Amino acid sequence: MAFNLDNHPIWHEYAEILENLDLNLLVESHLQACNYKVIGYQDEDTFYDEIQFITPINAEFISSSLGIEGKKIEATRWITLNFLLKASISAQESTSFPNEENQEIAELTLIFDSSMTCIDENWLIYIESPFVLAKQEKDLLKVS
Repeated sequence: MAFNLDNHPIWHEYAEILENLDLNLLVESHLQACNYKVIGYQDEDTFYDEIQFITPINAEFISSSLGIEGKKIEATRWITLNFLLKASISAQESTSFPNEENQEIAELTLIFDSSMTCIDENWLIYIESPFVLAKQEKDLLKVS
């Protein structure tokens, strides 16, 4: 039996949920709570003890998804929100960074439970960005 969800009301209801969420507030609150830092980050073969974003950040909503574990009414449910993080630089400063990709500093995935409590986060940080300060343990041991 073929089943088609194209016209199912779930899409309209889900779109309404997303419209009623302040996505910018959710991601901004998360970034503020972590003080614009990521503690413990693995990038390929390199481990960084601390990543700090050294410029104000603009978050651009990319996509979302719903997750359900189990088929019963008591099933565990969550929503995943994906954001592209960009350096917020003034028009005057942007002349030194003409390629917009240079302004991209990370991708952030936030996972919320059905009560909209953040239960997990996943980062993809562009370590080579001029707006990212990546510190390894040896960097943290240096005395200034």
